[in-house]
Amino acid sequence: MTINIYNTLTRKKEKFAPIEPNRVKMYVCGPTVYNYIHIGNARPAIVFDTVRRYFEYKGYQVDYVLNFTDVDDKLINAAKELGEEVPTIAERFIQAYKEDVGVLGVKEAVHHPRVTETMDDIISFISTLIDKGHAYEADGDVYFKTRSFDHYGKLSHQSIDELRSGARIQVGEKKQDPLDFALWKQTKDGEIAWDSPWGKGRPGWHIECSAMAKKYLGDTIDIHAGGQDLTFPHHENEIAQSEAANGTSFANYWMHNGYINIDNEKMSKSLGNFVLAHDLIQKHDPKVLRFFMLSVHYRNPINFSDALLESAKNSYDRIENALTNLEHRKEASVNLADDNQQWLDKINALQQQFEQEMDDDFNTANAIAVIFDLVKEANVYLKSDHTHVAVIDTFIDTLTAWLEVLGIPQTQEEELLDEEIEALIEKRIEARKNKDFQLADKIRDDLKERNIILEDTPQGTRWKRG
Repeated sequence: MTINIYNTLTRKKEKFAPIEPNRVKMYVCGPTVYNYIHIGNARPAIVFDTVRRYFEYKGYQVDYVLNFTDVDDKLINAAKELGEEVPTIAERFIQAYKEDVGVLGVKEAVHHPRVTETMDDIISFISTLIDKGHAYEADGDVYFKTRSFDHYGKLSHQSIDELRSGARIQVGEKKQDPLDFALWKQTKDGEIAWDSPWGKGRPGWHIECSAMAKKYLGDTIDIHAGGQDLTFPHHENEIAQSEAANGTSFANYWMHNGYINIDNEKMSKSLGNFVLAHDLIQKHDPKVLRFFMLSVHYRNPINFSDALLESAKNSYDRIENALTNLEHRKEASVNLADDNQQWLDKINALQQQFEQEMDDDFNTANAIAVIFDLVKEANVYLKSDHTHVAVIDTFIDTLTAWLEVLGIPQTQEEELLDEEIEALIEKRIEARKNKDFQLADKIRDDLKERNIILEDTPQGTRWKRG
């Protein structure tokens, strides 16, 4: 079945037709690396990583590019406040970003370009715009001539006259029209700068993504993605620059994820409800955080609260418990069951439903509902007197494949038990046999501190990571 994507550009769902067969050229706007990312930044990282994973699941090669803005006003201000160099701060928070999103299950991009490593391409891009009459130099600054691009406003669905009514020329700006925007900024004393045909300076924010997308993916790409807040002006300006310079369509599909609210209020520094992903993953299981982020369709706003996160944990535990029970029952299964095909047909039908939901604009919320349908069927099957290894394996393989698509891979934990913990488990079993429940409880509590949760069942003692 064809994947359908909601395209912000056309405001409707469209069948995905890649530029090249079985290949997806995808660019995602990354963070400005002046601090740890907040959970609003983590959402697009998780969402579009899942989009990438599903394309790969369907057999596509995904050329996934996510940039780092490593020079910017925010970085320059942070450098002044901290008494450090811009590259030092940028490198520290690039590594912090990779560590944080890595813990959240986000795969490394194929390319992670940085502005400072793409400077020649940016300068060349700006020169092309000047040569084609779409940009002009003014005392060391360079501006894009917005009215030279006939389709400005087509992504945000605003007319240029409406946009102009709210535009202003700020003090110190030398642009000819309030709608014009900076491509190159003349350096100020003491600021990081690069040589250019227009004097020392640095790029404006919007031009960097146009240059990096062109360098790594070509003039036209399949998908450009980012947060809803980037639709205007950032992505609107990218379209104008890229299509003016390259003379062709920039991106065929535009995807934008919704906002995050904290306890039903929009997250913002002014409200004091600003939550860093770095802090959150210290307190909560990263798998549960990712599961929670995907429990709402990516285009919808998502409300974050401790209560909702606890509910997500309980739901996710049901999935892990089903997998644990399947693995445990597999060891005791025999090959005598005569209704195998009936169960395999049920699993296959759910497989088709899962893909149908994901094909419909990557609807992870509905896909998760299908996962719980599979969990329910697995639990019913496990109540059977006779189970077959082939059916158990199909349940396990299907469930783990779907969780892999969601970026929540399941790992076998047995190898993580060292000899000391194994000995404690055996010692507790022996203590229970001897009715030394005080010792057994102490060992259980000690193991809990080591993140090992024990479960006593009729089949024996089992454990899982807490």
